[in-house]
Amino acid sequence: MSILKPFKGIRPRPEIAEKVAAKPYDVLNSEEARIEAEGNEISFLHVNKPEIDLPVEVDIHSAQVYEKAKENFNRFFKEGVFIQEQKNAYYIYAQTMFGKKQYGLVGGASVEDYTKGIIKKHELTRPDKEEDRMNHVRVSNINAGPVFFAYKDNAKIDAIVTEKVKNSPEYSFTTPDGVMHEMWIILDDKIIVEIERIFAEEIEYIYVADGHHRTAAAALVGIERRKANPNHTGKEEYNYFLSVNFPASQLTIIDYNRVVKDLHGYTSEGFIMELKKDFDIEEMGETEFKPSKLHEFSLYLNKNWYKLTAKPGTFNANDPIGVLDVTILTNHVLDPLLDIKDLRTSNRIDFVGGIRGLGELKKRVDSGEMKAAFALYPVSMEQLMNIADNNLIMPPKVTWFEPKLRSGLIIHSLLD
Repeated sequence: MSILKPFKGIRPRPEIAEKVAAKPYDVLNSEEARIEAEGNEISFLHVNKPEIDLPVEVDIHSAQVYEKAKENFNRFFKEGVFIQEQKNAYYIYAQTMFGKKQYGLVGGASVEDYTKGIIKKHELTRPDKEEDRMNHVRVSNINAGPVFFAYKDNAKIDAIVTEKVKNSPEYSFTTPDGVMHEMWIILDDKIIVEIERIFAEEIEYIYVADGHHRTAAAALVGIERRKANPNHTGKEEYNYFLSVNFPASQLTIIDYNRVVKDLHGYTSEGFIMELKKDFDIEEMGETEFKPSKLHEFSLYLNKNWYKLTAKPGTFNANDPIGVLDVTILTNHVLDPLLDIKDLRTSNRIDFVGGIRGLGELKKRVDSGEMKAAFALYPVSMEQLMNIADNNLIMPPKVTWFEPKLRSGLIIHSLLD
């Protein structure tokens, strides 16, 4: 069973929370972060993208950058931008997007759970990205950005959350992207004990939804500190890291689509003829087509949309990876027809989050930048958890979660 620990959260004063809250570090490049934080001296981007306060020529992975993160955070704390809870607490973080609300329980996830496989992952991580986040944690001594976890629904947790959110939230604001962010604090000792018990006795596994690199980095730093501490007890704060845990049924995975630069020598007509071997194809003309079920694809080529339906035999329904539409597309189109062998390294393919809509795919093809686009039906949380339960790894660029968690609303210190 799993561990979710209450902790003394560090958080912004309510009246400035909206100004502090920032997008995750990995959805903005440095220049975008500079623009986003312009005129806002207390944006958390000064902590999770601290290079914005240094000359542009500074290497974003240099020691100077991580020291700047620490300096900025310590200054914010000293100046009263942040306050710290006087006792251990849990937090409820709610997000509302397009009229749909999801409630996450904020607590300290366990490094030990990660090492034991109780926290289950479905993606590979890159050592260079792990090292970047590890250095941020090592130097700043905080988990600056929460990881996005899911768990199988539990009626008792639902009841606790439902009762708590009847009260007014500590924070409530809507960001420019139209997402409402709300937060409640759980300080009642009886409720805290009950939440801890439910996770320990009833929540068998926790699933990484978004934030594999942050999760790995936090866990690896915890392991480092455990080994370096001759008086290690297991109760130190470095044994835990910041997580927001959502019931799986409340989450929505958005499609993650593909655009390709060329047809590897095929004419458009020849490419369509090859596709007909494995797909039933219906030409939709200029009418945008979005897949409405598994094994249905959308192709945009030469200003025309096509509906592609995978034929029987193109996938194995009993294989958690083989049944995925991204696998079907790779095995029957990208690899054999377009000679795109490695999605992680090929410069002939790019990936577009479904939040941008089909219009983004059309735009990139019509501009001449790309030759064709493929839209896919999104994977489900059930598929994700099934893959993780079988200790399998999803292909690259499969899951896109929205809305993104804002950084800076709750911070976990490794020192307290």
